Amino acid sequence: MFRNKKAQIILIIIAVAAVFFFISSKNKNNKSSEVMVDINPVLGNIEKIISTTGTVLPKNRLEIKPPVSGRLEQILVKEGDKVTLGQTIAWLSSTERAALLDAARGEGEEKLKDWEDIYKAIPLISPIDGEVIVAKIQPGQSLATADAVVVLSDKLIVRAQVDETDIGKRKLNQKAVVSLDAYPDVSIKAKVEHIYYESKLVSNVTTYEVDLILDEITDIFRSGMNASIDFVEASRENVLTVPLEAVIKENNESYVLVKNRFGKPSKTLVNLGIADDKNIEITSG
Repeated sequence: MFRNKKAQIILIIIAVAAVFFFISSKNKNNKSSEVMVDINPVLGNIEKIISTTGTVLPKNRLEIKPPVSGRLEQILVKEGDKVTLGQTIAWLSSTERAALLDAARGEGEEKLKDWEDIYKAIPLISPIDGEVIVAKIQPGQSLATADAVVVLSDKLIVRAQVDETDIGKRKLNQKAVVSLDAYPDVSIKAKVEHIYYESKLVSNVTTYEVDLILDEITDIFRSGMNASIDFVEASRENVLTVPLEAVIKENNESYVLVKNRFGKPSKTLVNLGIADDKNIEITSG
């Protein structure tokens, strides 16, 4: 306990020590000059992020097609509706039933009802629990066995396009943050569920697809939406950080300028950890 408290106190003392960095500028005579600025290292969290793009897609996209050619009599769902396994989502007539009903309709309602009782409509049943994402066919339209009456999705995922140079850094269950191009202010946490083995050539660049499962799927998500994905490649909590501009690179070494006891800048060798777009971790020095 005492050692941990002592270590925290030392870190705090280090954190309040001023670090210098230079800002290049020009004076009135257009001569280049440098201005020295004080900054204070801080203890905080830092993440190394790798960004890419992707698309919102159904994990399983299932087209529900009629078993026989005929006519759609009634559709019981609309786009956005949730359906359950075994639920009737539509009623349709075979070509023969549709012809018989049309002929009976000309003989009156009683005759039509008799034939409807004798020759039952065919139910279209949902084979999964899911959501209706396409339902465009209307009652009265003719159908072939190749026509999808509705399209179901069990859940939406985000499929990212990852450059082959980065695919080795993607791991299962790796954390990520997803934002939609249509709603850039909304960020949803996600994690890697599957990394595909087969590559694709996109604009002459070899890429691999990576599926991400979202922690939360809100009503704003639609299949086909474009998304931006930030993969969290590494993260550190409660570490010493300084702005990137405060680090000087010389001969493959890293330095910062630290005030000595006389208040003058002294070049100090440091070891660096991970960096984001603004700050970098100081691991020692």
